[in-house]
Amino acid sequence: MRQIVLDTETTGLSTKNGHRIIEIGCLELVNRRLTGREFHRFLNPDRDIDEGAERVHGISRADLDTAPRFPEVVDEFLAFIKGAELIIHNASFDVGFLDHELHLMKHPEPSIEAHASILDTLTMAREMHPGQRNSLDALCKRYDVDATKRDVHGALIDSELLANVYLAMTGGQTALLLDEESSESKEKNSGASPGQDAQRPAATPTFDLPVIQATAEEIAAHNGMLEKIRESGACVWDFD
Repeated sequence: MRQIVLDTETTGLSTKNGHRIIEIGCLELVNRRLTGREFHRFLNPDRDIDEGAERVHGISRADLDTAPRFPEVVDEFLAFIKGAELIIHNASFDVGFLDHELHLMKHPEPSIEAHASILDTLTMAREMHPGQRNSLDALCKRYDVDATKRDVHGALIDSELLANVYLAMTGGQTALLLDEESSESKEKNSGASPGQDAQRPAATPTFDLPVIQATAEEIAAHNGMLEKIRESGACVWDFD
């Protein structure tokens, strides 16, 4: 399964006021692992940036004077996301701005959903945690994702944080290791050289470990907790 974690930064909050995209950041996941492939571009918006927006992302108009414009990178961007599932937090915002850019340049397929499917992690978080704060910052704290390196918002760093949050929300996997790194680590721990099968130990030690069965009260308490989790969203311990 190929997924693209995507985030954008903009000159302001609304396309109705003529605001534009100034940064796109994307990271590729395949089978829930980062591949190392990314798409990251700063864009010249040909307009001023609202003070409030600049305080959020720290990008000034002067920073973008030599940056390309959206039509110059659109083909590369659409090729990168083609056929993938886009993972976006508050997708209506980012997709609305991307569609706006496509409309402005009169693209023949001016809808992001014509190029990729969309999964909104904000909608997912609201279903899983009703009545709670579900901003990206709040989810980082809830799922123990380290966001201390982020001084200001940025499309690429926010995509990385969202990738960690998404994996935690959907199965508890927070280590984003490349397939090659994972394979090398296993080989190193087994004592085999890269590409060589590890030798099985001659004898496997056995241990006489006690088995402690749960009491009826403990089982009832466990089932009660699972029921509470089901009421707030999907329960990962349900296998049926």
